[in-house]
Amino acid sequence: MDTEILQADDEGIARAAEILNAGGTAAFPTETVYGLGGDARNTAAIRRIYTAKGRPEHNPLIIHFADAEDAMRYVEVDPLACELASKFWPGPLTLVLPIRSDSRLSLVASSSYPTLGVRVPSDSVALRLLKTFAGPVAAPSANRSGKVSPTEASHVIADLSGRINAVIDGGPCMHGIESTIVSTQGGQAKVLRHGAIPEEKIIARNMPTPKPAPAESAPMTPGQLASHYAPRSKLRLNAAKPDPSELWLAFGPGCTSAEYNLSNSGNLVEAAANLFALLRSIDEDAVRCGKRAVAVSPIPANGLGVAINDRLSRAAHNE
Repeated sequence: MDTEILQADDEGIARAAEILNAGGTAAFPTETVYGLGGDARNTAAIRRIYTAKGRPEHNPLIIHFADAEDAMRYVEVDPLACELASKFWPGPLTLVLPIRSDSRLSLVASSSYPTLGVRVPSDSVALRLLKTFAGPVAAPSANRSGKVSPTEASHVIADLSGRINAVIDGGPCMHGIESTIVSTQGGQAKVLRHGAIPEEKIIARNMPTPKPAPAESAPMTPGQLASHYAPRSKLRLNAAKPDPSELWLAFGPGCTSAEYNLSNSGNLVEAAANLFALLRSIDEDAVRCGKRAVAVSPIPANGLGVAINDRLSRAAHNE
């Protein structure tokens, strides 16, 4: 199929909503990464997402909504979930909650689990599309499964051209790293995937510090596979400097010889926003130059650094 490239204007958004209503697939920007959207009530549409990405159907999808009220029609909500939604929605927070028995969502979207990941994005293009479509949209990252997530429309085209119906070009994503996924089961917030909202902002009460969810062969939420976000090149993490056979993905000042720097000033917000785009670029350069690997500078293990290190460790777990 030909993949339409749509502008982020009223005409482009109306066309994308038309495609979704017809059971097709349309990629669109969010504040985190580009998502590959399909009608979450339409099993054929959901299977088109899995097929386009080459994603196993045991890996559930996050469902996007135009507002919190709409999201809460599909899941059972507890007081802590309401509190977190009020604080962080619209925004890069995904809540994992029990699915309502009358949700009428495709079981394939949730991989038949009794829970569902739901979120309300803050990106204006995403919200306009969700409001125009007026229904739940399943939207994993718009890339081939296991590869580096897309933060620009060109990344989507590079991975999925001819495999999806359309992509809305809304420019680069603001955060550049996926949403934080949180479960509120038992009245406690548990971070299942580190993301654009640091854990310390989620855990605002006197609660035990949650442990990261283990990598599983059949994950209950996205982003839990041990090998994920994988470039073609090997990554060597926590490298003080590169070997002659490596390119250097640096972090912070004093790395003037580095081919790429996530943040020259050592700003973790900037580093998160640049992570996936620079991983794609340095991987292309390494392959073109015949370098065997990419050396990655140490990233502080605090704030957004936790999410960045999580993505890097999964990218380095390239089997």
